[in-house]
Amino acid sequence: MIKERLIGYIEQSIRKNWEIEALSNYREKGYTYREIAEKILKLHIFFKDTGIKEGDKIALVGRNSANWCTVYLAVVTYGAVIVPILPDFKPDDLHNLINHSDAVLLFVDDKIFESLDLAKLPLLQGIISVDDFSMIEARGEEIKSKYLSMEEKFFKAYPSIRQEDVKFSDITNDKLAVISYTGGTTGFSKGVMITHNSLAANVRFAQTHMPLQPGDPLVSFLPLAHTYGCAFEFLFPFTIGCHITILSKTPSPQIIVQAFKEIRPMLILSVPLVIEKIFKKQLLPVISKPHMKILLAIPGINKIIRRKIKDKLVETFGGRFHEIVIGGAAFNPEAERFFRKIGFPFTVGYGMTECGPLISYTSWDTTKLGASGKPVDTLEVTIDSSDPQKEIGEIILRGENVMLGYYKNEKATREIIDDQGWMHTGDLGIMDRDGNIFIKGRSKSMLLGPSGKNIFPEEIEAVINNMDYISESLVIMEDGKLIGLIYPDFETLKRDNISEEKFAEMLDGIRKSVNDKIPDFMAVAKFRIHPEEFAKTPKRSIKRFLYTKE
Repeated sequence: MIKERLIGYIEQSIRKNWEIEALSNYREKGYTYREIAEKILKLHIFFKDTGIKEGDKIALVGRNSANWCTVYLAVVTYGAVIVPILPDFKPDDLHNLINHSDAVLLFVDDKIFESLDLAKLPLLQGIISVDDFSMIEARGEEIKSKYLSMEEKFFKAYPSIRQEDVKFSDITNDKLAVISYTGGTTGFSKGVMITHNSLAANVRFAQTHMPLQPGDPLVSFLPLAHTYGCAFEFLFPFTIGCHITILSKTPSPQIIVQAFKEIRPMLILSVPLVIEKIFKKQLLPVISKPHMKILLAIPGINKIIRRKIKDKLVETFGGRFHEIVIGGAAFNPEAERFFRKIGFPFTVGYGMTECGPLISYTSWDTTKLGASGKPVDTLEVTIDSSDPQKEIGEIILRGENVMLGYYKNEKATREIIDDQGWMHTGDLGIMDRDGNIFIKGRSKSMLLGPSGKNIFPEEIEAVINNMDYISESLVIMEDGKLIGLIYPDFETLKRDNISEEKFAEMLDGIRKSVNDKIPDFMAVAKFRIHPEEFAKTPKRSIKRFLYTKE
């Protein structure tokens, strides 16, 4: 256990940054750290009056918002367990997850509440709106009356609230803080049990290695119900005293870029999808032109051009950030190489929900090309192979960040954490002698080629996705042959007056261009058009299992 406590970090930040703006929805007036403290203490009064105990589960379902963050803080600082659930799930999945978690209270967006069937949620004592903190439903008048009396009791207890009043639970680090579900459907979902220790370790590492100051602006657009966005766009900057502006729903890259230009954040957290779209839409068409290729090959001139491209790109993201941290999925190698060449300040990290989430990170100015950083100081990480520097093996780890296990699923827990405490990530990679981790693919997505060679479809997909008129792709194995499922870039096809029939005719030529860029044993036999965007995980990775034939 580490000595630092998440609740301690939260208390200290609120006291220190009392009148600074803490949380706000995009283009709306926000809450100061003092106002957040008031809301937390009010909810604590209600929890106590209702008989909520340490370790009781409280579910939270809603789009990203300042109120969402406030509920999260109130629950974890009370000593209860927060169960954040993505709002995108269908009603039956929401019922399953809320019930599976044993939640006794539910905070939910009004719109989502309308889709729920209360008869299917028998454990809930009350349901509270995230939109305006009104009580929507209560099992019995007593709970409703306790909620309505919360304001009066707060003002009696704190007639004039002061910094020294901010003293929350003294719950120890070994206790459960969060149950984070990896999916929605019963067959694939697992409730990851994350401790206070894991969250505190993630926050401590970020405070030490990611430069932020009180009052610094930050834009939050990743799903907060997922550990990556929650830890690094919310919890960590909140403990520093930053002003976090929250983009609700799932914003488009255009909205994100617009917010960056207005707010000019000091640190940016992103997933590859957002950065790659900017690379493909804005940069690739420019640098691929014949005359630009010639200029970029001329010493001296290429430096000037690269500097101009870098300056324009930096301005796109607000112009004053220290670095962009990319995580959640593999980054396109071509984009990464180009960004390195121009000196763009970005780094690629590596994490899993099961680690709350951080596993490895190195700042942009020390990271290596193709690497995902070095292990954090609270984890022991190794490669399960006879020669970790050269021979690809599974990445395994143990330490402070690792989850307690999967909630009510001992079988799944035993499958991922062995008797020696090593957690088996399912990711494959190597590690150089300096400790840099190079991820080579997911063991679950790895395909065995006809020649017996291991094929990592992500490597092929990275090449396909850089081709014109292709939005995204998925490589699968059918009857011993590699098949590329292609989701077209319909917007660009329309712009260039190319019909879907014409694009279908072009596919074989595109496939041959792809195969020219990859080893023969990885050659794709056929392209097939997929008419809609592939289903994604919260980290914006494709749910491969939905498209793979058993």
